Parts: sequence; structure tokens; C-alpha cells
Amino acid sequence: MTSEELKNLKADKIVDARGTACPGPLLAAKKAIAEVSSGGIMEVLSSDEGTKNDIPKWCQKMNYDYLGVAEEDSYIRLFLKKA
Repeated sequence: MTSEELKNLKADKIVDARGTACPGPLLAAKKAIAEVSSGGIMEVLSSDEGTKNDIPKWCQKMNYDYLGVAEEDSYIRLFLKKA
């Protein structure tokens, strides 16, 4: 998906992990994914650059679909679809 498509995507669950350092955003995502039903979209907000590597690797391990990342001024938005 393009960055613009991602920015317009409606997430079923938004995890705001801005201001936390690694592994905070990943841990918050792991906890929150339980609240997302199969086929649902989760968005992770993070100000930690390492999250751009952590979330895709976790998605691959868990068999979730990593949809991509959208860059904002002071944070990033990562999107995934629960299998």
C-alpha cells in the first residue's frame, strides 16, 4: 500500500506508543493485538525508529500481514492485519 492509502486506512485498534523506547512499542502491540479480531487492522504509533524493523519482523513471525508504514512529522504509523 502507498503511504497515502495507509494514512486513509481505518484501523480497528490504534496503539499509541509514542514516547516509549524499544521494546515499548512492540510490547504494546503484542498486548493490544488480543483485542483485534481476525482480519482486523491495527495501527501502531511510535516515535522510536527501531519500531520500523521490530513490527515487520514480529508480523512475519506471527503470520500477520504487515501493510506498511506512514511517516508523520514527529512519529511513524505502522499498519498490520491480523491473520
